[in-house]
Amino acid sequence: MTQTQFKPVDEQLAYLLKGVAETVPEQLIPPTPVSLMSVEPLSVKLERSRLAQVPLRVKLGVDPTAPDIHLGHTVVIRKLKHFQEMGHTAVFLIGDFTAMVGDPTGRSETRPPLSREQIQANAKTYLDQVFKILDPEKTEVRYNSEWLDRMTSFDIVRLCGKYRVARMLEREDFRSRLRSNQPISIHELLYPLFQAYDSVALEADVELGATEQKFNLLVGREIQRDYHGESAKKGPQICMMMPILVGLDGQRKMSKSLGNHVGITDPPDEMFGKIMSIPDELVWPYYELVTGRTSQEIAELKRQVEVGKLHPMDAKMCLAEEVVSGFHGADAARKAAENFQHVFRDRQAPSEAPIQKIPMGPPRKLIAMLVELKLASSKSEAERLIKQRGVEIDEICVEDPRKEIDLSKPGQFLLRAGKKKFLRMIIE
Repeated sequence: MTQTQFKPVDEQLAYLLKGVAETVPEQLIPPTPVSLMSVEPLSVKLERSRLAQVPLRVKLGVDPTAPDIHLGHTVVIRKLKHFQEMGHTAVFLIGDFTAMVGDPTGRSETRPPLSREQIQANAKTYLDQVFKILDPEKTEVRYNSEWLDRMTSFDIVRLCGKYRVARMLEREDFRSRLRSNQPISIHELLYPLFQAYDSVALEADVELGATEQKFNLLVGREIQRDYHGESAKKGPQICMMMPILVGLDGQRKMSKSLGNHVGITDPPDEMFGKIMSIPDELVWPYYELVTGRTSQEIAELKRQVEVGKLHPMDAKMCLAEEVVSGFHGADAARKAAENFQHVFRDRQAPSEAPIQKIPMGPPRKLIAMLVELKLASSKSEAERLIKQRGVEIDEICVEDPRKEIDLSKPGQFLLRAGKKKFLRMIIE
């Protein structure tokens, strides 16, 4: 690696700290001289890396507990890409061993264990999706079964001896479960220790995670120090936490189970429409967390909106097009934008709306039809969609979740569910 491949530390920091919620130890801007620091911030590690021409090892660990990745997951994956773009080593760790243990983060009960077959299938899907963001040629993919499967009983006891139970029970997830008399299994106490040992095995300089992962990341920092000793040539890892992406409802974190997510394999039109549905106050956080724009570029866009040079809707459309382009390409993003303009801003149904034929018969509940037609995943989602004024029949909003559809005679009507799902219903 040549000297010119590493940018000056201040330039790296400006890019790497974009959107970051917290680093431990705290990184001060401008960088504080090494002599004034009792611990190594990110700037010190970056400067040492630049002078030695040795890239930092930046770890992101994920447990493949489900096959799908949504936009919320990409916030921290994108930060790993930022390090990759700065010339550092992106280590994408598949927690195939820890997935069988189960991360207790945010859990009110013990997570059911997964089989190795489930984990392997999910891991393959994860990589297919992750490489839509990361450069596969520059990504070091590891599996923590490489070292955790080989640990002896003595190794595990030694690892457990490096952390105290009282410290472990300070964790909010465990405290709340103890207060509510919810059980905690012993293997859940081992999870943070196994994840911490990953950082030892990988010799991580930086570990990335969401803010809710702070406890686990800090345990990794402490365990590294115990294994490597205070006299190690490099200090323990920097813990870098990213914000939780708020979902489409504008209130809760993005989650598939809450139905407020954008899947990165969603079709372009659907992805575009979902992004356009976010509340206006989320536009700038989304620009910060799920696009490649710099802080300066985002500030300039925001300024243009504030002075009236750019309409807020156009800023949101630029955001949607940029997100779709990242996963489906520029052509697909442009077509999705054109379709959105045609369908929603011009208030026209697409001419190619799919046709669905249904037989005549007794009246049927609209909610049941929405589920049967796969316009909603469940009756509760269908009811929520109606209450949010997201269902129209012939461009008239349906407000009563108890509405029934008259199927007693031939006819047709245009059904809209959500922002951009249309069906031309033909009764015959």
